[in-house]
Amino acid sequence: MPDPSNAKGTHSGEYVVPADIINSVKSGKCILFLGAMASAPSPPGCKYVYDKCPPGGGQLSQRLAEEFSYPENDKTSLQRVSLFGEFGPLGSRNRLVEAVIREIARPEGEVPANFRMEPSPALRMLAALPFRVIITTNYDKLFDTALANAKTLSGLAKNPIVRIYDPTRNGPPEEVPDESGEENPILLKLHGDVGKYESLVITEEDYITFIQRMADTHLQPIHDYIRTKMRAWPFLFIGYSLKDYNLRLLFRTLRYGVDMSYIKPSFSVDPYPDNLVVAVWQRANPPMVNFIPEDLWKFVPALYRAVIGKEYQA
Repeated sequence: MPDPSNAKGTHSGEYVVPADIINSVKSGKCILFLGAMASAPSPPGCKYVYDKCPPGGGQLSQRLAEEFSYPENDKTSLQRVSLFGEFGPLGSRNRLVEAVIREIARPEGEVPANFRMEPSPALRMLAALPFRVIITTNYDKLFDTALANAKTLSGLAKNPIVRIYDPTRNGPPEEVPDESGEENPILLKLHGDVGKYESLVITEEDYITFIQRMADTHLQPIHDYIRTKMRAWPFLFIGYSLKDYNLRLLFRTLRYGVDMSYIKPSFSVDPYPDNLVVAVWQRANPPMVNFIPEDLWKFVPALYRAVIGKEYQA
């Protein structure tokens, strides 16, 4: 595994942001791939205190397991538990989706104001950076909110273009502009949004259907413009573990048939990367993904400082 501390970049205390990431982000030619752990609570001792967050995947799965009386031991397997929530004796698709939205969105009026969720400082920092294409598998609207409240490097308000996966669409995905910029970044919600019941990709069957559509030129859920950028620009994975089989399958599907020698390696910020996954993903020359074994609460402020040129003020 390469040691990020040896990379040439910008110092943040004892941490060094690899120069390849800084340059890619500054140029706008880097795709931010945002996962659920990007909204996790800040760790003890962190400069930025954050706890108004949605449940993690395992926590959500356990809550659903309790609600639907899931009988097996693998109660942290969200895809399996949610499949039972849809097809088990106490379940239905509508009840499953309502349970997920209740846990993730905490609709206004249903919970006290001090318990409502809000974007973390880390999400707000990422929203302020000049990403032109952002992809997330999160269902919540936290990054949508952070992006809509952010400004460009020149101080202009951002006007994000949000696109949400639609499994009911019988044809090509919704159009996007031929070019996106810092002021109108594209946010692709690849696994749906809490505001659209039909869009959620959560059960095992949902994931299978999604991958099937990825392989169908007529039903392909990602617009050509976005797929072109995904095949040409490096990814910055934040809030994911590439031990996740579905994420690795998605990444390989997006890059299938592409000559990787023409693409800069992507980066995965993961404090505890799986050694076997690291070995597999770095066997190529150059490697498909470089792993940064760092907590995102250290990495994101360092990246913000490197690109913006100052500390983030909460």
